Amino acid sequence: MPLPRSAELRRAAEWPTLLMLGITYGLWGVSTVWISDVSVFLAILLCAWTGAQHSSLTHEALHGHPTRSKLLNAALVFPPLTLVVPYMRFRDTHLAHHRDENLTDPYDDPETNYLDPAVWNRLPAWRKALCRANNTLAGRLILGPFVGQIAFMGADWRLIRAGDRRVLVGWVLHIPAAASVIWWMTLVATMPIWAWLLSVYMALSLLKLRTYLEHRAHDRTTARTAIVEDRGFFGLLFLNNNLHVVHHLHPGVPWYALPDLYRTRRSQYLASNQGYRYDTYGEVARKYLFRAKDPVPHPLYRDGQGR
Repeated sequence: MPLPRSAELRRAAEWPTLLMLGITYGLWGVSTVWISDVSVFLAILLCAWTGAQHSSLTHEALHGHPTRSKLLNAALVFPPLTLVVPYMRFRDTHLAHHRDENLTDPYDDPETNYLDPAVWNRLPAWRKALCRANNTLAGRLILGPFVGQIAFMGADWRLIRAGDRRVLVGWVLHIPAAASVIWWMTLVATMPIWAWLLSVYMALSLLKLRTYLEHRAHDRTTARTAIVEDRGFFGLLFLNNNLHVVHHLHPGVPWYALPDLYRTRRSQYLASNQGYRYDTYGEVARKYLFRAKDPVPHPLYRDGQGR
């Protein structure tokens, strides 16, 4: 789907992203140093919000924003406010995820929650129960950060043991980045460590809300990617990545240009993804809070072919 020239022109000036970065870092710092002295509860909420917001900004950086320099973009999001995901690994796995022909493939899509049915059949009962719970929205919000992190780190550990130097470098480079945040929290901040760690988990949970139903199993590639037309708090928190099919079709477009792009071509995008849309995240919660939207084994995966 060709990109309108107006959206291309908007990409040159990315002050909205720089402004959002400044606000995010500022609120996070104030929350950990001053607000926590007044209300630990409020500090936890603000740190969770800014942690999730920083992750959305990190997503912008790996897609080439807010500058034309990959190194500068990485430097702008250098402190990992959610602590546990190395920037280089996020970038590599997410860009691999953007090979849309592989979306939801249990092996080729690093961000999928589907499993090969043959693998599923070999799992012990407790693992199946955990995976089923994780496929409800409540389970994804409560268990998802832990389950996802264990799976992510386990996969990277296997790659490192197999000799993948790039994965190892990604984790080594993460050490000084994580150390910068730990230094701040232990020597500068007044926020209790337990409260900060809780906020990190809550930030990761907020992100699980966005990723919960972004993709589905479908024979048609573009029909695998969702639209959630939420323009309120969550639209800002996710930097309009809830308009997910628009982002996948035009990954180079900055976050603030996505709503107008969607508004002017809404019918085309909905035709492209065959109407895979929701009004708000409230609707998502009403439908799937305690009910799984998808099975864990990929329903279309046959003989090693997920497409």
